[in-house]
Amino acid sequence: MNLEFAPFLPSPALAALAVLAALLVAISLWRGLRGSLLRGLALAALLLALTNPTLTQEDRQPLSTVVPVLVDRSQSQDTPQRRAQTDASLAQLRDRFSRFPQIETRIVEVKDDETSDTPSTRLFTALSSAISDVPPARIGAAVFLTDGQIHDLPGPNADLGFNAPIHGLITGRADEFDRRVEVVRAPRFGIVGEEQDMTLRVFDDGRTQSGTAPVTVRMNGEVIATLQATPGTPIPFRFTVPRGGNNVMEFSVAELPGEVTTANNRAVHVIDGIRQNLRVLLVSGEPHAGERAWRNLLKSDASVDLVHFTILRPPEKQDGTPINELSLIAFPTRELFVEKINDFDLIIFDRYQHRNVLPILYYDYIAQYVEKGGALLIAAGPEHAGPDSIASTPLSTVLPAAPTGEVHSAAFFPRLSELGKKHPVTRGLDGASAEPPAWGRWFRTIDVTQPQGETVMQGDGNRPLLVLNRQGEGRVAMLLSDQGWLWARGFEGGGPHVALYRRIAHWLMKEPELEEEALTARALGRTLEATRQTIGDDPGPATIKYPSGRTESVPFTAAGPGLYRIDKRMDETGLFEVSNGTFSTLVHIGTVDAPEFKAMISTTATLAPYAQATRGLVARVENGSGVSLPGILPVRGTVRINDPDRMVIRLTDETVLRGIDTTPLFAGFAGLAALLLAVSALWWREGR
Repeated sequence: MNLEFAPFLPSPALAALAVLAALLVAISLWRGLRGSLLRGLALAALLLALTNPTLTQEDRQPLSTVVPVLVDRSQSQDTPQRRAQTDASLAQLRDRFSRFPQIETRIVEVKDDETSDTPSTRLFTALSSAISDVPPARIGAAVFLTDGQIHDLPGPNADLGFNAPIHGLITGRADEFDRRVEVVRAPRFGIVGEEQDMTLRVFDDGRTQSGTAPVTVRMNGEVIATLQATPGTPIPFRFTVPRGGNNVMEFSVAELPGEVTTANNRAVHVIDGIRQNLRVLLVSGEPHAGERAWRNLLKSDASVDLVHFTILRPPEKQDGTPINELSLIAFPTRELFVEKINDFDLIIFDRYQHRNVLPILYYDYIAQYVEKGGALLIAAGPEHAGPDSIASTPLSTVLPAAPTGEVHSAAFFPRLSELGKKHPVTRGLDGASAEPPAWGRWFRTIDVTQPQGETVMQGDGNRPLLVLNRQGEGRVAMLLSDQGWLWARGFEGGGPHVALYRRIAHWLMKEPELEEEALTARALGRTLEATRQTIGDDPGPATIKYPSGRTESVPFTAAGPGLYRIDKRMDETGLFEVSNGTFSTLVHIGTVDAPEFKAMISTTATLAPYAQATRGLVARVENGSGVSLPGILPVRGTVRINDPDRMVIRLTDETVLRGIDTTPLFAGFAGLAALLLAVSALWWREGR
């Protein structure tokens, strides 16, 4: 309650009246006149009424004390034990703070930033956001419920914007340990067939580990090595890039019984294989129009080393010309097919027939070359149906189809078979979707028996036109027509001969993107893109295993014939395993060396300096038999104690004004009565 004045006259006028009244009273007292005191009281009452005194009373309501509670829901907290401890601790905090109606808790659950590729725990950033609309005087304390792995620490001496204790409630156990493996240095690109060097390192956090830990190395799903790693010591490893395109290397270290998590016991590295100077041997049995199409295609690729021979003068041709007068080069059969056959990535027989140029034994060498992983392409013409066909040699053991001896001559549009519409070699060829196909016609095919492997293109009467087959570790393709050059010449608009020939060659050389059955995955920011190629039916859903260990079944969406995809934004980061049937692949989403995975054991060390500087406490919530939290101690004024068993909460003295009541002292009958009393007393005294 306060006394305030709202004078009816200006202050100078009131001061003048007060001086005049004081002079009158002083003269009366000096002359000894009776009633001088009553005259003074009456004048004082009149002056007081002119000042309009008012009593004011404020109606104030105390404000609550705000306590932000930061709950760590990052991936390092996403283990069954820590998740249970966090939930139980949060429930206890809600219950205990509910007993103090003057304390308002602001519970903020902090997850990984989904917009960032580098997951980290940013609790202090979340704290600043949570109290941005609260005056510093109302902050009673800040409570962190976390495993202690915080990555935005501002420094113990930093200004947090309030003066209140910081308390840390730490999940996990004090004796935790964790094993992890990481790739320290590795190349992103490598030449196929050449050795590359990389460095690994295994860490045993939280314990002193003696001895070694076995590390299994897989390349594209196959085990290539087992290393013995000493924790903390770099491990050099040398490997050979097996194929072109993406090669996925997986490193898995043996688990430790009782470790915090096994999510970081695996690491993955993707290396792009680059083929250097592909060596292709092209043997043309005789000069013909289609020979130039093959040569131009292969010579246009700077990465291809082409060795091309055309048989111009077979041995049976006897015209009497001396050998030393011929300008032809002798066919180096032994050098090509015995000594250096394994140096070639692809061998092409273009309209070739057995004419005693190659000894019969050499065909067996070529068959062995295929069985051991080589690539063979047969571009057949009419000679393939004749008596000198190479299908009558030992090479027949690797050919997917045998000729019937007939050559079918009729105009036809090459068409994709039902299988070919799904096969990556022929899927999506320009013009294939129209009927008839939007390309030129061919006029000849070589009839064959029921072929093995996959018939992806058909000719007139659904006769096999392009047959692909695996043989041993190698691959064979048969193009049963010599009319492809019509497309190269632009006949009737031409056709996609470049794309078709190139895809056939790349499939033969085992390029991963042309595999009929394949499962691949890649990360686009925080989005997982999985692709399933198949020449069969719908492959069904994929199973995605998250870094936290949980699994999810996600259906594929058809993206084209034989092509299915999954695009899913992930709420976790780390190493994901995608599987479908017998296929599985790994993909890492987010930065490989993200802080969230580098340290997984819980710790009290990160928050201890902040608690010490603000008279807070740091305590573990696990007591061996469950969850136990320290008590709550509300205090007023400056916090001067540091209680080791209770969380001190500084209660605020802040209030909010809800209203003001005013009472004028000389208003109404009360003021009139006081004036009348003074005047009446003066009149009574003067009347005597």
